[in-house]
Amino acid sequence: MMAMFRSFVSASAQQLRQQQPSSGAASSAAAPPAAESVESQFSCPICLEVYHKPVSIHSCAHTFCGECLQPCLQVTSPLCPLCRVPFDPKKVDRSSSIEKQLTSHKAPCRGCSKKVALVKMRSHIASCSKVQEQMANCPKFVPVVPTSQPIPSNIPNRSTFACPFCGSRNLDQQELVKHCMDNHRNDANKVVCPVCSAMPWGDLSYKSSNFLQHLLHRHKFSYDTFVDYSIDEEAALQAALALSLAEN
Repeated sequence: MMAMFRSFVSASAQQLRQQQPSSGAASSAAAPPAAESVESQFSCPICLEVYHKPVSIHSCAHTFCGECLQPCLQVTSPLCPLCRVPFDPKKVDRSSSIEKQLTSHKAPCRGCSKKVALVKMRSHIASCSKVQEQMANCPKFVPVVPTSQPIPSNIPNRSTFACPFCGSRNLDQQELVKHCMDNHRNDANKVVCPVCSAMPWGDLSYKSSNFLQHLLHRHKFSYDTFVDYSIDEEAALQAALALSLAEN
């Protein structure tokens, strides 16, 4: 949603610039770089927002938000999300040089136009009433090609989950793992896995004896990303049962 909003704002800004009369070649040559380009230079290629706790991959020097790169670090042979070059997860370092530049550079808020240090841009945008108003007026998604197929309304939510320990909501799989590791590492209660229970074969009565280990071993990828919904659900159930038996 935020990426779509940014594209919409950039297109609108470009249209306004095209409508403004030119003030001469000399003044345009002396004009400083557009402030929005400063923000784009320090934006994560994954979330498209200003870097938050940036880290850099040693082998290719590409930089990402620390949290954005986390899913790549949990696979056996990670690839850089930008150039797809294999890298050693142990050679990913905090980018102190980028952090210093985020502190020293400023850019205008895309809503109220107030100049804000890039390091504070995320928190400012989250509280800026102009940005919230623009997002509310952002064009809704429409299919590129018209279709007569009805839009399903009963698709289960397999994107965000609630913590089975404390009930915290709207956590994706990676956030759920981090939340439980940070807040419930020593909780020995048996709980129902919210990820498994949302699946076609989900058993709402089955409680994991070690939920944290279950999360780390069974949910390293997104079900919706890798599973073909055209397969027979009975076959999916059999595969899940086989995995469960292997796990136990």
